[in-house]
Amino acid sequence: MSAPLPTERRPGHPFDPPAGLAELREHRPLSRLAYPDGHEGWLVTSHALVREVLADPRFSVRPDLRHLPVPGAPGSDRPPPPGMFGGMDAPEHTRYRRLLTGKFTVRRMRLLSERVSLITEEHLAAMERQGGPVDLVTALAQPIPAQLICELLGVPYQDRARFQQHALDLFRLNAPPEELAAAYGAVHAFIQELVTAKRADPTDDLLSDLTGTDLTEEELVNIGFLLLGAGLDTTANMLALGVFALLTHPDQLAALRADPGLAERAVEELLRYASIIPFTVRTALTDVELNGEVIKAGESVTVSVPAANRDPAHFTDPDTLDLSRRAGGHVAFGHGAHQCLGQQLARVELQVALPALVGRFPGLRLAVPAEDVPLRTDMLIYGVHRLPVTWGA
Repeated sequence: MSAPLPTERRPGHPFDPPAGLAELREHRPLSRLAYPDGHEGWLVTSHALVREVLADPRFSVRPDLRHLPVPGAPGSDRPPPPGMFGGMDAPEHTRYRRLLTGKFTVRRMRLLSERVSLITEEHLAAMERQGGPVDLVTALAQPIPAQLICELLGVPYQDRARFQQHALDLFRLNAPPEELAAAYGAVHAFIQELVTAKRADPTDDLLSDLTGTDLTEEELVNIGFLLLGAGLDTTANMLALGVFALLTHPDQLAALRADPGLAERAVEELLRYASIIPFTVRTALTDVELNGEVIKAGESVTVSVPAANRDPAHFTDPDTLDLSRRAGGHVAFGHGAHQCLGQQLARVELQVALPALVGRFPGLRLAVPAEDVPLRTDMLIYGVHRLPVTWGA
């Protein structure tokens, strides 16, 4: 018998997956799922099955084929436009992915690491001058990835404030449709101008590199838009939610403060423990046998990332935050051909910003009770709307 996707989280447990997922994972890791549009599909909750589905090319990522498991989620009845490779299957996806993978070079990531350190220091200094309390989302979590995306795409310095504001407007909660449409149009037009400028006068950035390929202008604009969306809201929410987790686990906060070299493991554990992507969806292109069941062609399969990242069959004591854990194998960045292209950039941002923040402010703490921190339970990317923090005596 099918049931809707569990989405309710237990009060006082903001980092745990929605209630009901653990029971399904234990007893029915592949279960029938009732979709809001009437579709009868599937839900996958175990770590092993999640990786199996995400690695199987018989499951499509195309938005025009899938059904979405929550009401109100933005869908599409058309294939993705040229350049929007995140919603494409092979061979189209492979072509774009191959072009882009080489652009995320070790050299570029190392240079960006230096920039992350400088950007982080600038915002921490501004926080210190202002004094607490501050909203860490707007003071630190959003500006760092926003500035890095600007540098990655080669947005001229004088245009960055305007570009970042338009970009952040795209992710505002409950923004009127006309304002969202205006923000979308502004960002799209801005990237269009940027592509034209890079073709005429290339600089040392990813977008300039791509103008030297056989990509059309439409493809370049859409790739720029896709990278913006993928690299801004996700990293901002993971940074804020990660700090929230540390502030509510003082022993782990103290461990990171005492040993900044723990940052690499800490980031992987926070990605696992506080998964910000609640689900991803694939659709069977043909009949597929999985875990003793037959998923028929055309049926959508919802993959629960938080449930997989808390699977005791893969992670010992998975409901405990342990920064010393080797959390390899988590699926916070997905798995298979569509694993997040910018995952190394996200890691750099988190590995630099988290120890810098907790080291700069030894007295860092929440400025409100933990239960009063507003959670993004109504958004497709989980996190916090605001994170009021303070420090000092």
